Amino acid sequence: MAKTIFEELGGKYERQGDYLIPCLTVPAEEEQPIGTWGQRHLDYLKQYRRVTYTNLLTSGRLNTYLADIDRQAQERFERLIEGMKQAQGITERLKEENALEWIKQI
Repeated sequence: MAKTIFEELGGKYERQGDYLIPCLTVPAEEEQPIGTWGQRHLDYLKQYRRVTYTNLLTSGRLNTYLADIDRQAQERFERLIEGMKQAQGITERLKEENALEWIKQI
C-alpha cells in the first residue's frame, strides 16, 4: 500500500477498532505570562475571530501571540497615562508639595 502524504511527512496512525486515526499533537511552545490585555484579546478571539484563534492554537503560536499583544497594549497604556499626566500638569513635584491636590487631579 502506498504511503499517504501524512506518512511521508513522518506522521503515524493509531488503530481504534476498524479505523486508523492520525496521531496529531500541537507543537510545544514556550509558556509566557499573559496579563489582563492578553486575556481580554483571547476572549475577543474566541468570541469574534474563531478561525484565527484555532489557527494560532493548532500552530502552537497562541501563547506567544497573546504575550506580544499584552506587552504592546501595556506599553500603549503607559504612554497614554503619561500623556494625560503631562496634559493635566500632574507631576511628582506636585505629589511632594500638595498631596491632596495631587489626589484630587488623579
